[in-house]
Amino acid sequence: MRSRTRLRRALVAANLLLALVGLGFVVYPFATDAFATRWVQPRALGRLTSPEQAADYRAGTLKTASPVTRLRVRRLGIDVVVVEGVTREALRAGAGHYPSTPLPGERGNVAIAGHRVTFGHPFRHMDRIERGDRIELQTPVGEFAYVVTRGPFVVRPDDLSVLRQDARSMLTLTTCNPVHSDRERLVVQAVLADA
Repeated sequence: MRSRTRLRRALVAANLLLALVGLGFVVYPFATDAFATRWVQPRALGRLTSPEQAADYRAGTLKTASPVTRLRVRRLGIDVVVVEGVTREALRAGAGHYPSTPLPGERGNVAIAGHRVTFGHPFRHMDRIERGDRIELQTPVGEFAYVVTRGPFVVRPDDLSVLRQDARSMLTLTTCNPVHSDRERLVVQAVLADA
């Protein structure tokens, strides 16, 4: 009799644990979205146009997770403040600038990575970007517009050729593909409109 009671208690505890784990998987994306959109993004937007941020931007001394630019693709409703870095901490903002690439508006290949599912999922619909779409970047020192010339296309996660520097002033956006997987990278490329 005691062994049956213990077995029942163990089964109830295991079921409860599985239910909590399952609930965690359901709640996690919503919690990260709320964190990014209600906490990180408003703070980053407030700091983006500060004189201190402009000075750091001009000097090229941006700290990890500090705001770099506000990225907008109006046709798709994409509007996100991009921070410096692609570390786990930085990408809690939703999108991050690859520090090894130029800053927006500079000559070369500006590269930005963004989440497709969690942390505000700013690049959720990046697969809907079309050639000719305008990507607007508002930085602490000015505004720049890029026009999509290539993509979306898929590469392997270890294929860093899309980050290669170019003599042109261009922009590369990357995100995971397919949705809910990091098996591939979805890429969009654009050129500076006034270049």
